[in-house]
Amino acid sequence: MTEPRQTQRLSADEPGIAAAAELLRAGKLVALPTETVYGLAADASNDRAVAAIYAAKERPSFNPLISHLPDVEAARRQGLFDAPALALAKAFWPGPLTLVVPASSSCTVCSLARAGLDSVALRVPSDPVARAVLQAAGRPIAAPSANRSGRVSPTQAEHVLADLDGRIDAVLDAGPTAVGVESSIVACLGGVPRLLRPGGVPRAALEAVIGQALVIVEEGGTAPIAPGLLASHYAPHAAVRLDAEAPRPGEAWLGFGAEPNGALPALAFNLSPAGDLTEAAANLFAAMRQLDDQRPATIAVAPIPMHGLGEAINDRLRRAAAPR
Repeated sequence: MTEPRQTQRLSADEPGIAAAAELLRAGKLVALPTETVYGLAADASNDRAVAAIYAAKERPSFNPLISHLPDVEAARRQGLFDAPALALAKAFWPGPLTLVVPASSSCTVCSLARAGLDSVALRVPSDPVARAVLQAAGRPIAAPSANRSGRVSPTQAEHVLADLDGRIDAVLDAGPTAVGVESSIVACLGGVPRLLRPGGVPRAALEAVIGQALVIVEEGGTAPIAPGLLASHYAPHAAVRLDAEAPRPGEAWLGFGAEPNGALPALAFNLSPAGDLTEAAANLFAAMRQLDDQRPATIAVAPIPMHGLGEAINDRLRRAAAPR
């Protein structure tokens, strides 16, 4: 358990950004907005600060953390980029892509944040508030999603406080996030790059840049090399039934596109009535929280197409439905 503390709510303006950066430099925990979800940020070079992330999230220590940098140049001081990694960085940074690369000799990301690995997971976010904080902090910032481990990821400051109020030092409130699912993770560790987690950059776009198909890595084993590879993850309290044609009696309903014939339950949310995967991704975690807060026994989920951002949405839903 973490020690109780007063969680400040900072505005996403110049004083709030300066205060967040000062807290991070002092080894404190601050929830920051990014274009994907809110991240629980701490100085990635400070073992005690990183340990505080794990404690606040109650997160398994074998699951490594993504370190965030303000630009490509800062990231290249932390990791060794081969040709595919550099091409992907130049194409998609700043943006919702994480690259797992060998740690450089000048890497300051601590071993705890890297889960003892010789590789490091790096991202340059596009959110202007996040980048301003990173620039002001002047060091790599570890920032997994700002929720307790295994719970639904937060896309608003209110979601952060629902899980972590009194467990972290501050949340920098910049309103809802834009993308709504986490970054894609690609490992560039020699040989053909591997897609470790689908996310905010569709696989087809990644493959177009490197000119070859990515190796797809399925979750498994006990020591993942990147965040988000635990099978039971993003889990609500309710059971989750996937690819449902319609809700059964007593189930909550998470729809997509045209609704099934017949009356829907009172507890229902449509991720995108228009069938827009970008809208569905942005709504996913907030919708799951909204339904789960009413404590249904089961959430039935409509089929989601497996193309574009649908791949990332289905990845999150499979983890939510995994045995736990």
